Amino acid sequence: MTDPVLTVTGLSKTFGTFTAVDGVTFELAAGSSLGVVGESGSGKTTVARMIIGLEQPSAGTITCCGIDRSLPSRATRARRARAREAQMVFQDPYTSLDPHKTIQQTLTEAVRLYDTQSGATHSDRVQEIADLVSLDTRLLASMPGHLSGGQRQRVAIARALAAEPRVLVLDEAVAALDVSIQAQILNLLADIRDATGISYVFITHDLAVVRQVTEHVIVMQNGRIVESSRTEDLLRDPRHPYTRTLLDSVPLPGWRPQRRPVRPDDSRTPTAPGT
Repeated sequence: MTDPVLTVTGLSKTFGTFTAVDGVTFELAAGSSLGVVGESGSGKTTVARMIIGLEQPSAGTITCCGIDRSLPSRATRARRARAREAQMVFQDPYTSLDPHKTIQQTLTEAVRLYDTQSGATHSDRVQEIADLVSLDTRLLASMPGHLSGGQRQRVAIARALAAEPRVLVLDEAVAALDVSIQAQILNLLADIRDATGISYVFITHDLAVVRQVTEHVIVMQNGRIVESSRTEDLLRDPRHPYTRTLLDSVPLPGWRPQRRPVRPDDSRTPTAPGT
């Protein structure tokens, strides 16, 4: 057995008197994918931000690639080394991309930050990561605003991969996409993991997504882990009432929203307020 690539122990985060995360503990094996599931406000995104270094834990430890990430790093070299350990992909790729730079410029900047080789090598590396995320070469000259949501998310993933991280944290990375595009991105992530051996922490509220891309899952409620299991086991036989509630909220095949009965006066032109 190899050591876990990521170990989180007793992780807590408070904001004033509010406890957002309370005693969270889990491990991520090299090359595996872990789902962190819960409703909005469950603390899952705060966990993600602490793993990546955007928030400092109030208590507990985070060890990634054998290095303690619990305390902030002030030296540029140390921060760059941490970025090679773990990167993050956010829900909205448009707000995380510079709208004034082409995709080529964005990816080249990321490659140059982590690669000390020549400019020609940078160009080759940009093409390599564009191919890895199945991004059409013709789109490299485009601005982010000219791309679709799925294309922008491919760019965001490519930029994160420029650092060659061991761990990729994906915070609701497909939540803003159409269902068909979600499936494409999830399949892409599976292919990238097969090709690179990268590990994923997949933050989501969608148990259908968890089923497709993870082997293990933890369920969070009010900042705490209420259930942890192999994904297949948890989805087949959830033990905690909160997990069962989450599963019951997933629409089944053939589900259609109920339509409100049409009343005889519904077709009338609405009356302006105050008349």
